Amino acid sequence: MSDYYPDEPGAKGTDGTSQAAAVAMAPNVSHLRRLAMRTLAQLGEATPLEAVAASGVTRESLQPRFSELRAMGLVEPTGARRRNPSGKSASVLRLTDKGRAAL
Repeated sequence: MSDYYPDEPGAKGTDGTSQAAAVAMAPNVSHLRRLAMRTLAQLGEATPLEAVAASGVTRESLQPRFSELRAMGLVEPTGARRRNPSGKSASVLRLTDKGRAAL
């Protein structure tokens, strides 16, 4: 992960591909974070994949933004969990007061 995470997209591994992807994504991150927050505001609460489906944006672009928003204190888990299409359990998220104020 970058020393600047969550302000900048994170990266994993050491082969450079994840780092290159993070650099390539950086110009779009602010827009995608706002979209993620607006989608959550419209839905009230959702798993990241439910919000991705409602947004019409690719999972690869939007799902990582929820981790960043959580780290920034703009999104929080409700305590509920729901199954994703894969059958795995996912946290249901909602905006925090700080997140609602940021919209």
